[in-house]
Amino acid sequence: MAQFNINDFRSALRADGARPTLFKVILTAPVFAALNVPQLSFMAKATQMPGSTIGTVQQSYFGRKIKLAGDRNIADWQITVINDESFDMYGAFERWINAMAHTSTRLNAQRVLGATSSPASYVGQALVQHYGKEGNVIRTMKLTNVWPSDVSPIDLSWDANDTIEEFGVTFNMDWFEVVDAVGPN
Repeated sequence: MAQFNINDFRSALRADGARPTLFKVILTAPVFAALNVPQLSFMAKATQMPGSTIGTVQQSYFGRKIKLAGDRNIADWQITVINDESFDMYGAFERWINAMAHTSTRLNAQRVLGATSSPASYVGQALVQHYGKEGNVIRTMKLTNVWPSDVSPIDLSWDANDTIEEFGVTFNMDWFEVVDAVGPN
């Protein structure tokens, strides 16, 4: 019977494991959103490394179903942003969404704000940088052609006197890739 040795586990876990608190979001938005990129890197409280799934295609073969790899589906990407009293971040995401589809029928936001029906006019790029405990970048994910599909409401309550406001933003994207990493991709 094999013996369990905690030292074997610890030696296999490089640098005592990656920490989920060491990250930075760098988001390049269209000019009309007027997003303060350095401020967002501090105000982005939570996010995730993007995920994807491979769909399944079933094919009949001699009376049996075999499964084949289908299309790759890119999951939505989400960030949670801390709000301050300037509403700079929230305002930037509101401007971005308004430029794509304004709620007022009197305002042609695409014409006024600079977006057009061409996706190239309203998409941005994002980097999610994951840091090691020494302060070095251990993985960078580049997200291509991102645009916000949802800016969540900001909850207000008389009971929430010991908290800072925050809101979520959900993005769609075309694809993502690892642009640098310390280990194998």
